[in-house]
Amino acid sequence: MNLTLAEVIQGLTEYKLDAPQPVSSVVIDSREVGEGSLFVALPGENTDGHLFVGEAFQQGAIAAIVHQPVEACRPGRVIKAEQPLAFSALTNDDVPVCLQVKDSLTGLQQLAAFWRRKFNPRVIGITGSVGKSTTKELIRAVLSTRFNTLANEGNLNNEIGLPLTLLKLTPAHERVVLEMGMYDLGEISLLCDIACPHVGVVTNVGESHLDRLGTIERIAQAKTELVQALPPAAEGGVAILNYDDPRVMPMVQETQARVLTYGLSPEADLWASDVTSAGLEGIRFVFHYQAETLHVRVPLLGRHSVHTALRAALVGLSEGLDWEEIINGLQSLPSAAQLRLVAVPGPNGSILLDDTYNASPASTLAALNLLDDLAAAKKIAVLGDMLELGSYEEEGHRKVGCRAADVVDLLVVIGQRARWIAEGAQACGLDSSLILELESTQAAIAYLEKSLGPEDIVLLKGSNAQRLDQIVSALAAKKSEPN
Repeated sequence: MNLTLAEVIQGLTEYKLDAPQPVSSVVIDSREVGEGSLFVALPGENTDGHLFVGEAFQQGAIAAIVHQPVEACRPGRVIKAEQPLAFSALTNDDVPVCLQVKDSLTGLQQLAAFWRRKFNPRVIGITGSVGKSTTKELIRAVLSTRFNTLANEGNLNNEIGLPLTLLKLTPAHERVVLEMGMYDLGEISLLCDIACPHVGVVTNVGESHLDRLGTIERIAQAKTELVQALPPAAEGGVAILNYDDPRVMPMVQETQARVLTYGLSPEADLWASDVTSAGLEGIRFVFHYQAETLHVRVPLLGRHSVHTALRAALVGLSEGLDWEEIINGLQSLPSAAQLRLVAVPGPNGSILLDDTYNASPASTLAALNLLDDLAAAKKIAVLGDMLELGSYEEEGHRKVGCRAADVVDLLVVIGQRARWIAEGAQACGLDSSLILELESTQAAIAYLEKSLGPEDIVLLKGSNAQRLDQIVSALAAKKSEPN
């Protein structure tokens, strides 16, 4: 991290002080504070970061961003933008200091925007209802074959996580890849104001967050904010859009950037054909771009993952990479690029498809399609509630159940909403004897550890709050226990 205390103060107050102390990290959790950290005191649902400023200072923080008086802030060492400073320099004896702003979250965002504008990397923003994180990781892998690339880690994709990522920028970074999440209108616009993206990638528009936004049209409107924020084509703006999604393609009319499209149609700028699954070994397909045709194999699971590969490849092409670099990137980081769905050895020679991070109808249907592609002694799906679907809640669960009926030898559902999955499966022909409705993850663990056999494959998927990951942890652990 190249940030100094002087730059933090300038970014928040516009005051220029002699304060050369380096900032080692910017954190919002006092447990992550180390020597030289900047601690941002944010209010939360269960507690308030202002209560931990003193603890942060004890652990070595040299400054804290606050928006209210804090006892741990020493008199004379509270810097406010609206008050004149009584000093022009800060020695090591003067720290820690408190930087008091109107709102600490807004302060974090303001500081990140200030820091972002000190550098000139190309920034790639990614939004969509499904596939953002996997797309981010694969784009990072592709661009890293040539460029020093920064990307947000894990799910740091919101109004807090994105600024924290940008504060890690250094002069060495040539590209920045940022996943952009949202819950409401205006949130992606805010993230774009901070990050100033040059390239915008839209994966798709689906029912995720329908409970918050109310209609699929409002979800599309929220995603459109990314392409609206891009610079014009003459200034390097590029919008990369999913040709196969009828809710994405109208965004062509909402941007001044150059538009590049991807999909399975020959009408797209980059398209794929002959998509086949190699099971747990990945997928094969043929890329078509202008007069070029390339046969490709990548270690992503499920035929739906071809869209992820298309996005990453098209970003690489837009950034001037050649095909050798792009293919090397697509094949270089299978574990990171897959990210969400991984195969884990289970008990008695079974395989667990761990896709427990989150779930929507679209992503669950894609996971069931993958399960359908695999050869197994017995195919089992353990499915939990899918949250934040609003008015689409019942229909979405029933559609998943209907698809499961065509794929599984046994369906296990957990959760109140998941009963619609069971009902949908039965309505589409799955015998009731092959449907098991359970009350808890513990009940599923107890059942599965006795039932799984060699070459059985179990798909586990549900919204993160359902904690189906506990099933994976318990069953994977059984494999390593001595007999």
